[in-house]
Amino acid sequence: MKTKSQPTPRDMKELYEAVLQLESAQECKKFLRDLCTSSELNAMSERFQVVKMVRDEVPYREICKKTGSSTATITRVAHWLHHGKGGYKLVLDRIK
Repeated sequence: MKTKSQPTPRDMKELYEAVLQLESAQECKKFLRDLCTSSELNAMSERFQVVKMVRDEVPYREICKKTGSSTATITRVAHWLHHGKGGYKLVLDRIK
C-alpha cells in the first residue's frame, strides 16, 4: 500500500503564491470553498473568532460559550498568537 506523502516546501510555496493572487473577499471565498471542506472552513473561522477574543483578553470560559470551542483549541490558538510566527498578529493589526 502506498503511503501519503507530505507536501514539499515548494508545494506549500505554490499554495501561498496562489492565495496572493486573490484580489477580494469574494475571490477568497470561492477559492477556499473549492480548496477546503465545509468542516475545515468552519474550523478556521472558529479559530479566527477565538484569536480575536484571546487578543482582547476574554476569559477562556466565555470564549467557550460564545464559540463552542474547546479549551484545548483556545489554548492552542493562544499559544500560536503569543509564540507563533506572528501571522495572527500581522492580520489582526491590519484589520483594526
